[in-house]
Amino acid sequence: MHSARDRIEYESWLEELDQIADRLELSSEARSCAADLFLADVPEDDRSKRPALAASVYAGSLVAGEGVSQGTVADAADVSRLSIQSRWKDVLETAGLEPPGW
Repeated sequence: MHSARDRIEYESWLEELDQIADRLELSSEARSCAADLFLADVPEDDRSKRPALAASVYAGSLVAGEGVSQGTVADAADVSRLSIQSRWKDVLETAGLEPPGW
């Protein structure tokens, strides 16, 4: 669980997450999961935050059973698909979840 301080500190990033989720028409479950995944391990470097956010949205959609493609999330988040591909499993593992084996 994350503190209110985390949510306040990263409020602009969480607003960006909501905008991406709006573009993808994700459920509240997927949005909540994506936010929790992002807040579990926010990168220190500002350049890494947007790709980490996109990977969290992708992973959150998987956990919620919505399965949006990496390419679709990448387009909505304005990052490369490779940015998501190289990070999403680590996002899940950091949160204590096991990535699918497919």
